[in-house]
Amino acid sequence: MSAGYDEFALLHENAEEFGLRFAGPPPLRRERVEVAPGRGLSALVWGRAEPRLALLHGGAQNAHTWDTVALALELPLVALDLPGHGHSDWRPEHDYWPPLLAEDVAVALARLAPRAELVVGMSLGGLTAICLAAQHPELVRRLAVVDVTPGTDHAKAEPIVSFVSGPEEFASFDEILERTVRFNPTRSRASLRRGVIHNAKPLADGRWTWRYDRMRNWKLGGGDARAPDFASLWPLLDAVKAPLLLVRGGLSGVVGDEDVAELRRRQPRARVEVVAGAGHSVQGDKPLELAALLRAFLTA
Repeated sequence: MSAGYDEFALLHENAEEFGLRFAGPPPLRRERVEVAPGRGLSALVWGRAEPRLALLHGGAQNAHTWDTVALALELPLVALDLPGHGHSDWRPEHDYWPPLLAEDVAVALARLAPRAELVVGMSLGGLTAICLAAQHPELVRRLAVVDVTPGTDHAKAEPIVSFVSGPEEFASFDEILERTVRFNPTRSRASLRRGVIHNAKPLADGRWTWRYDRMRNWKLGGGDARAPDFASLWPLLDAVKAPLLLVRGGLSGVVGDEDVAELRRRQPRARVEVVAGAGHSVQGDKPLELAALLRAFLTA
């Protein structure tokens, strides 16, 4: 599969599954930005005009998780591969604490989307986006966070941690796909197959492995990735000056009502939306609904 892998060849499937018009691949290219000596961050740039949105995916995902949302929006945007994910280089110390990720993302956005009107982050990307808004407010004019807050802990994220902490290698593509299907009951098999194609790669002996730096090896601020604790990031919300939107998946337990209350205490003007029928990965489960919310927030 890798020998003929064309990362843009499956976009027609995204469009067909969700009833979007598709007259051929849109203007789309992959860019690489050096964020530190010898270490680069990769991104997908949609459209020829200056990007209006910047999209940050969740842990153990990659920029292609936004493909259907990007097709639905029909706006110029950039979708980043976070460090350690997709086609971006791994951090040498395997430290993916959100404030550190935000510094790498800031370098990339300053180059690719310095005037983006909206930064969107999902899960780990959402925590990174909060840090980015606090540390580099000039790059975040509006902020949308998808199904995460600093209140996310091991208990709330347990299904996700269980999935990404599984086997490191698989005997075949079908084996890695079947495990993905078991852990993602809210998603179509076709959608998950596309996701695995973008997020896994074959090894020299024919076995398969993920493209991302293994979460079980991640250092999160000196802590244990198997028991993430992001509570120390709450104060960063106080520094966010940009208008804020929180999108929750209606079927997800990653964000609790107590987290929403704390977010509203720190950001009284924040807008909160719940997408019915969506799990944690709202962009995969209900991409059209998420795109509509983002477009409305962008133009409010």
